[in-house]
Amino acid sequence: MGKHVGISLILIFLIFFLPWLWGEASPAAPDPSPPDQDEESLPPDQPDPSPPENAGLDKGLSLNVLVGGELQQMDMETYLLGVVRAEMPASFEEEALKAQSAAARTYTIYKKINGGSANHPEADACDDISCCQAYKTYEEAAAGWGADAAAFEAKIRRAVEATDGDCILYEGTPVLAVFHSSSAGTTQDAAAVWSGSLPYLQSVETPENEESVPNYRSNAVFSAGELKSILQTALPEADLSLSPSNWFTNIHQQPNGTVTALTVGGVEVGGNQLRTILDLRSACFTISFEEESVVFSVTGYGHGVGMSQYGANVLASEGMTYKDILTWYYSGTTVEPYQLP
Repeated sequence: MGKHVGISLILIFLIFFLPWLWGEASPAAPDPSPPDQDEESLPPDQPDPSPPENAGLDKGLSLNVLVGGELQQMDMETYLLGVVRAEMPASFEEEALKAQSAAARTYTIYKKINGGSANHPEADACDDISCCQAYKTYEEAAAGWGADAAAFEAKIRRAVEATDGDCILYEGTPVLAVFHSSSAGTTQDAAAVWSGSLPYLQSVETPENEESVPNYRSNAVFSAGELKSILQTALPEADLSLSPSNWFTNIHQQPNGTVTALTVGGVEVGGNQLRTILDLRSACFTISFEEESVVFSVTGYGHGVGMSQYGANVLASEGMTYKDILTWYYSGTTVEPYQLP
């Protein structure tokens, strides 16, 4: 009997107490829902979980571009890298390079919306500055950059990527975002240079000067015979029978010295037209006569309308952002992401 009682007690112990002991010794199950990591605990190389709303707009826009006479297909980002390499010194402030990127993007989209160019109906853009915008491959730009090539390329890429999709808009529509190298104190109203006025291409102050712009002042010197030949070819109706001092009359100038119109041998021409005929750096010039030579003393470089590139660099060095720079030069505009419909 005692033997059977002892066996019974052992069985009771095994049935009721061993599962309890086993449970106490087992490791706790992992929490199926650990607390979320806060932003500071993310690894340093963790990608931004919320990219900008306009990210990828440039890469998503395909363009047909004439480069060296050959038609190439590329996305907007690739095109803009080539334009900024060619159009603005890579040594400029990054905010100025961003402003150039947005202006170049806007100019390209404006032309695309408005039917492109009659010079190349098969292409959205070309590398001819008299028609569209300059363009350089990395290899072409690097040849001039030398030891700074990698750093300059990275700087331009940051500028293009930081403005991805941004356009200069007037009442919600991309503007004709023309630009030039430098002006003499003020930019020009489009109506003073071309045939019509645009509300966003008005004359505004610009801060560059001879201390911030190489070759800000230049001289173009012509012999009397050379100048007469050039003018007669371009203006066959002009009377150039007298001495050069009698050829140029009725000169009309803006307060900053830019010539808007003048008479050449009895033929009325625009200041920018004469600038093109004589290949002057700008239409801001005075004329003097020295024995057998005619001297055009020129200030600035370019047509003077829209954004001044050297002015943008000065404004960037003073702390302006690219959006501030663009709304400074393009009156009444905003800078926002824009996607072609």
